[in-house]
Amino acid sequence: MDEIAEAIKQTKAYYCLDCGKCTGNCPVSLFDKAYSPRVMVKSVILGEGEKLGKTRLLWSCLSCKMCEERCPSDVQYIEFQRRIRGVYRDLGQREFCSHGGAFQSLMRIMTAPKLKQNRLGWLDKDLSVSKRGEDLYFVGCLPYFDAFFEDLNVHTLNTARSTIRIMNGLGIKPMLLENERCCGHDMLWAGDEDNFKRLAEHNLKEIEKSRAKRVVFSCPEGYRTFKLDYPRYFGKLKFEVLHLSELMAGGSSQNPLSLGRLNKAVTYHDPCRLGRHMGLYDPPRELLKSIGDLELREMYHNKHTALCCGTSAWMNCDLASKQIQMMRLREAKQTGAQILVTACPKCQIHLTCAMKDTHLGGSLDIEIRDLATLVADSLPSSKRKK
Repeated sequence: MDEIAEAIKQTKAYYCLDCGKCTGNCPVSLFDKAYSPRVMVKSVILGEGEKLGKTRLLWSCLSCKMCEERCPSDVQYIEFQRRIRGVYRDLGQREFCSHGGAFQSLMRIMTAPKLKQNRLGWLDKDLSVSKRGEDLYFVGCLPYFDAFFEDLNVHTLNTARSTIRIMNGLGIKPMLLENERCCGHDMLWAGDEDNFKRLAEHNLKEIEKSRAKRVVFSCPEGYRTFKLDYPRYFGKLKFEVLHLSELMAGGSSQNPLSLGRLNKAVTYHDPCRLGRHMGLYDPPRELLKSIGDLELREMYHNKHTALCCGTSAWMNCDLASKQIQMMRLREAKQTGAQILVTACPKCQIHLTCAMKDTHLGGSLDIEIRDLATLVADSLPSSKRKK
C-alpha cells in the first residue's frame, strides 16, 4: 500500500538496525513479551501488518517515546505506529478501548457541529475571567473526566479552577470558550484522523473568534496537540501556545507569582507528552522548588527516563499497564515523599486507579496531586481545594 510505504519512508523505519534497543527500553515489552517495537517495524516492512492489525499489539504502544530515546538510527517509532494505525483503521480495524470505549464515543459526539454543552457550570464566583482579552485558557476534557472518575475521588475540575486562580495571581483574567471541544489528541493517536480534524477545525474557529493572542493549557496532551499537531495539519497558528508551567515559571514583571510554604516532601512524575514529547522537564520542578519548605525528591527514573503512567488515549488498559503503574508507584514510595505530583490529569487518574485497586495497590498508598492544585494551594488566601 502506498500509505504504508510512505509511513515507512517518512519515519525512517527502513533505517532500523534490528538491534533491539527500543524493545529493551519499552515499558510495555518489559511486562508483555508478545510486544516489541522492533518486531512491529519488521512485520510491517515485510507486509505482515494486516495480521497485526487484528490483534491488540497494534494498539499496545503507549507513544511514550522511550524507544526513541535509545534508537541509534533515529527511527520515529511513535509516528510510525500512529500512521500504521490509521491505515488499518481505514481497512476496518478498531482500537482496543478501555472503559467500554466511552471516551472514544464522547469525542466523536463532540464533532457534531450543533452540539450544546454546559462547559462553564463549574466556574466559581471568586474566579476572575474575561469575555475579551489576549489570554485564553483551554480547559480540555477536565469537566468530563471529573464526572467520570468521581468514584476515584480524582477531581480534575479543581485543576481548571486552580489554573484560573494561578492566572489571576499573575494578573491575568483569561477567556474561556463556551463551545470548546476535545483537542482531538486521542482520536489522532488511535488513527482516526477524520474526527481529529473535525475537532481541531472547530477549536481553531472558536479561538479565532475570541481573538486570543495566547492560549494556555494545563493538560500536556492538549498542549502537545496544539503545539505540534495542529500546525502540521493546518499551518502556522495565529496565537502563542503555552503550558501552564511555562506561564508560571515565566511569571510576570508586574505581578510575579508569590508562593507560600508547604512543609512536605514531594516527588514529581513527568508526563510523557510534557517531558519526552515537548522537553519541559525543568519548569514544573522550578515551580515546586519555589514553594517554601517543600523538599523535592526525584524518583529513580526521572526526566527523560521517567516511566509512563501505563495507558495512552484510553486504549489497552491491560495487565501490562497495571504493572507499569505499580512500578511507578513503588518508585514514588521509595523516595519517602508524602505527595506524588504530576502535571497531567490522565496520569493522576491512571496512577490513582492502580493505587486504589485492592488487588494491586495495597501498601503503595500515596497522596497524588496535580501540579496546578498544589501551586494554587500555596498562593496567598488560597481556599485550598484539592
